[in-house]
Amino acid sequence: MKKSALVVWGGWSGHEPKQCVDVFVPWLKQKGFRVTVSDTLDAYLNKRKMRNYTVIVPCWTMGEITGPQSRGLQEAVRNGTGLAGWHGGMCDAFRNDTGYQFMTGGQWVAHPGGIINYTVKVANTADAVMRGLKDFKMKSEQYYLHTDPGNDVLATTTFTGRKGDSPWIRGTVMPVVWKRRFGQGRVFYSSLGHVASDFDVPEVLELTKRGILWAARQRVTPEFKG
Repeated sequence: MKKSALVVWGGWSGHEPKQCVDVFVPWLKQKGFRVTVSDTLDAYLNKRKMRNYTVIVPCWTMGEITGPQSRGLQEAVRNGTGLAGWHGGMCDAFRNDTGYQFMTGGQWVAHPGGIINYTVKVANTADAVMRGLKDFKMKSEQYYLHTDPGNDVLATTTFTGRKGDSPWIRGTVMPVVWKRRFGQGRVFYSSLGHVASDFDVPEVLELTKRGILWAARQRVTPEFKG
């Protein structure tokens, strides 16, 4: 069966959802995926199409999802479709939907200080998603999340407590990149990617590409090594 991807964008415009997905759609096509791009959550309602997608890439911050839309997405992933996304486009979506959060493995709760300098540390150098990548610097939002302890954490960041008037979080080590299973589906998430220019950081672009391929059960082929 030909591999296919559903890319769904929308929600809060501050995260540049269209610009972000435009970074990956040409690449997915180059990788041989038949790509469907949608700006409506009704894309999750077509059961026949949903069960045939290899991977779903959501980029929809906040907003609301209906019960049937959410069930359509969760059913597809439970049955083996991959799910891969980043930042608020995946883990700050549909804040009232705990079933969606159970699937993704985390939910944003804060980014103390807003746009700040911080370090991303590779936590699993043996994993195909991170292999060859080294710790790197970011200037963006440093996400503080509520996360599932069952996540397979691939990268982390440590909060200094000096930003955003939150000294009590000093020394907190927070997952940045993880993968997990949901039913038969593979789920990948990275908290990096606040706006499209974040993907100008080579490590951010690379690990996101690799995560999408992993979720889609494709061979993870490095395009960049740190």
